[in-house]
Amino acid sequence: MSALLEVQGLVKHFVAGRSVFGWPTAHVKAVDGVSFTVEAGRTLALVGESGCGKSTVSRLVLRLIEPDAGIVRFEGRDLGTLNANELRAFRRDAQIIFQDPYASLNPRMTVSQILTEPLALHGLVPPARRRERVDELLRLVGLEPRFARRYPHEFSGGQRQRIAIARALAVEPKLIICDEPVSALDVSIRSQILNLLRDLQDRLKLAYIFVSHDLAVVKHIADRVAVMNLGTIVETADAEQLFAAPRHPYSRALLSAIPVPKPRAKRSRIVLEGELPSALNPPSGCRFHTRCPYTIARCRSEEPQLLADGAGHATACHRTAELPLPDSIVPTDGGFSPALEKLVAAFGSVAEGARSAGVDTVKPMPEAGA
Repeated sequence: MSALLEVQGLVKHFVAGRSVFGWPTAHVKAVDGVSFTVEAGRTLALVGESGCGKSTVSRLVLRLIEPDAGIVRFEGRDLGTLNANELRAFRRDAQIIFQDPYASLNPRMTVSQILTEPLALHGLVPPARRRERVDELLRLVGLEPRFARRYPHEFSGGQRQRIAIARALAVEPKLIICDEPVSALDVSIRSQILNLLRDLQDRLKLAYIFVSHDLAVVKHIADRVAVMNLGTIVETADAEQLFAAPRHPYSRALLSAIPVPKPRAKRSRIVLEGELPSALNPPSGCRFHTRCPYTIARCRSEEPQLLADGAGHATACHRTAELPLPDSIVPTDGGFSPALEKLVAAFGSVAEGARSAGVDTVKPMPEAGA
């Protein structure tokens, strides 16, 4: 089975400085040779520290910005060869959900206008049926159809993100890029949005690229994970395999920082020393060697290649086979404390009757003056 999306050798450098004559003198190497695939109906998570290039990759995939090098294929078509009309048709198959649900919605447009715009742009629904389609989209994401008359500022953050999801679903895409879709939301709302995304994926057979720095969220939603550091992928594997046995020192450090709701759980905390290198002038050799506790001379001079084993677990590290096995990086007994388990169970039993497969209908807001 061929992949829905194939990315090979993607490169994007931004000009960061120019001479008095306008010649580029410095470049930010935001993305430097990234390759991965995404299968239909599956979720690939791009994770890493802020500034590692995750969001830039997502925009390159959609050609919201143009790459300097590399190939992006969607259903076998090279997106770099598409003209304007073909690119617009591709945008129906691939959509994006942005991090800030308020900034990504036009404050001058009602929800009905926001959801009708892509329907009219792609000519998917005749004008007579657009109101009905808007109502269907709102119900699909757990909102009441009567909300269609309201403006974005009249909703909470979680409700706005549901509207953004409905807008992405309006054109019936095959791939949705979720660019940190829950990082701006309260913790209690995050679980609702994540459950909604999982339910929509199961029902509509969607593929996701899930961009996040929150590995606890990634563990809940991803099928496969790619770990990025300074514009490159240093490790990629199935989510279950990566969380159980991370191989790259950078991946181990990220996983060891996941907070767990059990203070006495035994775990090995890995604290990276040294300053984070700049993407303006990344280190030679392995880009992680300035903070890696296992650095040798080869790491400083030779850049490691991303090599996969027979199980599809790929690592870019010269010393993968020599490193000690991870010891309780993610606690095996990291469940809730007894008191917190009782609290979670109590909330779960109350909400169980009102919840259906992760999609909750939001109660109507009272009318003004009521």
